Amino acid sequence: MHALCKGRAAIKESMVPEKQNEIKSFLSLSQMVLTTGHFGQYAMQKHSKISYVEVEILDAQTKKQICILEKILPSFTIADVKHKFHKICPQWHPSRVGLQLECTGPLLNDTKVVKNLAASSIVTLYFRDLGTQISWITVFLTEYTGRLLIYLLFYFRILNLYETEEINHSRRHPVVHLACICHSLHYIKQILETLFVHSFTNGNTALKKMLKVCGAGNYFTNVALVQVHKTGTRSHFVRPTYNPFTWLFKLVSCPNYTYEMGTWISFTIMTQTLPVAVFALMVSLQLIFWAQRKHCKYQKDFKNYPSCRTAMIPLIL
Repeated sequence: MHALCKGRAAIKESMVPEKQNEIKSFLSLSQMVLTTGHFGQYAMQKHSKISYVEVEILDAQTKKQICILEKILPSFTIADVKHKFHKICPQWHPSRVGLQLECTGPLLNDTKVVKNLAASSIVTLYFRDLGTQISWITVFLTEYTGRLLIYLLFYFRILNLYETEEINHSRRHPVVHLACICHSLHYIKQILETLFVHSFTNGNTALKKMLKVCGAGNYFTNVALVQVHKTGTRSHFVRPTYNPFTWLFKLVSCPNYTYEMGTWISFTIMTQTLPVAVFALMVSLQLIFWAQRKHCKYQKDFKNYPSCRTAMIPLIL
């Protein structure tokens, strides 16, 4: 009997560690579940606490509040803000919305990020209506196509500007035909460059600006400029290439404008007409203004910009 009790006690003693291990395993599993649940709850709480920014839109002229955009993520760009603004105020398309940090400040680029503008949880931006927008490609195609067609209307005498007898019997000088060919080729080249060569970083412009818009060397310099812009870097400026037409880059910053002005001066000498001379003068003045502005920008952007270069006319201007 004593032996039997002793055996049962031995069996119980052998089972104790086994039960203890099971209890420990159960406790560990319970603790892990509880911990996981707490972590998941904490993660959900952390995820739910997203910091939003409120954007207050004021009129740039009257400084009156137009609306407040809520739940704007700090990672939103100005383009995203414009689309949110368009949903609240559908009368203003994002393309015609201009936003500024100050009522008289510059317009913010669409790629600007809100978090770089926000000093607090509320950002105040000033709205300016840019007007109906059209693409730059449309602007230049309309300009060049119009000039081409108007000249051809006069060349073929489609308009009722001449008497019938004069149209039927008058003989035109060969230079008239040559001038028409040169004029047509010039604007056909401009149209093809607009479609296949030029790239426009700022895709739109105001329609009202369009209403104010009053050879080979030009083409190749434009191609050279486009090649530099396609690299996506501003570490170097345009330099002459193996093409002789680009060698003018050694002397001027905008040889394409130099060639353009030379084209119109040559066309004036060829036709010897006052309207062409006036047009050539107006074009030259506009080109000089653009060239000087670009020349100053190049000098500002590049510290090692050649000092021997002038804006448009070698050694003069």
